[in-house]
Amino acid sequence: MDAPRFPRPTPGQLALADALLRGEASLGTKVETLPASVYTDPDRFEAEKAKLFNKLPLLLAPSAMLPKNNLAVAHDGYGVPLILSRDAQGEAHVMANVCRHRGTRLLDGDSEEAIPAARIVCPYHAWTYRSDGSLLGLPRADCFPGMDKDAHSLMRFRDFECGGLVWFSHDQQEDFAEIAMLCQDFDAFGFASHHLYKRKTHAVAANWKLVIDAFLESYHVQRLHSSTIANFFADGITAADCIGQHQRAAVGRADYLADVDRSDWAALRRVVTYTYQIFPNSVVIVSPDYINIMTVMPQTVGTCLVEDFMLIPEPPQTNEAEAHWKRSWDLLDGVTFAGEDFHAAELCQRGLDSGLLKEVQLGTLENGISNFHARVDALL
Repeated sequence: MDAPRFPRPTPGQLALADALLRGEASLGTKVETLPASVYTDPDRFEAEKAKLFNKLPLLLAPSAMLPKNNLAVAHDGYGVPLILSRDAQGEAHVMANVCRHRGTRLLDGDSEEAIPAARIVCPYHAWTYRSDGSLLGLPRADCFPGMDKDAHSLMRFRDFECGGLVWFSHDQQEDFAEIAMLCQDFDAFGFASHHLYKRKTHAVAANWKLVIDAFLESYHVQRLHSSTIANFFADGITAADCIGQHQRAAVGRADYLADVDRSDWAALRRVVTYTYQIFPNSVVIVSPDYINIMTVMPQTVGTCLVEDFMLIPEPPQTNEAEAHWKRSWDLLDGVTFAGEDFHAAELCQRGLDSGLLKEVQLGTLENGISNFHARVDALL
């Protein structure tokens, strides 16, 4: 799971910082519109599940979720009972949380932290699996004459760990080439060496794309976040580009950047916040001293779950450090994301569900949203 720390930003990261210094905002050229039905049509929602969520790589968790070998955690957010594990050799696996005997759920999912899993034992008949999903043994094996244990491992999904993050896919042919393009950027931030401080799953009464939209434009920051984080950012100055299907953006204060040696990665990190929209449904926000990773998991056309992970450089060593990270967590997860971004998405959903609006407007500061929806449309 460990990845090297890069002492310098990647060329792409540096290019965005340089664009910020020059005051070059990434703007659209005209007002765009989207049909309001993209957020409310049940048939479209089913097509998105089939074409996107059942085909593409989906971010599951940071590697820090499994900081040691022989750990496992249950995950149900994508509507499929999953186990994310790290085996005795340190390799991550994504498997079905379903016993191969009678279909019993193996891990109950009540724990927010990974649990020891050198042995995963079915609570019903005690079939026992290793942390890599292989069937280790079963009581009264004589009652299953001729059974091949190797053929009864837990069902495995295609998985991929790089850059300190773990993905999986329903498609057994997925090669994760589009994801691998992101890994050098995440290695530059040292994701794999970070500590998972907290995680929380939010139930949001909004279409999943409304949550993603909020992190693809800076137009709302000075308005929606006026009492929380607005003072940290210049209004409307966002530099952005694409890495394959994924969008990368940088925001900051140009007056701060002018005094920064941009070859000094640590100094640059203090004045620039990088945001990645990992297609289709995840957002990574790299703040100066912590990282938020969000996965947006559709439930119905008008509801989704958003799991927020916060990574910090190391476990808190003092009461003062704990208090510092708690303030950051409470501000971002509780106030900014849940109280402002997610709430705004819910208000949008309520308005759109009325059917009174046939299309939504996107200004030139919101071109990231139109780019995202164009990618979704192209796959449906």
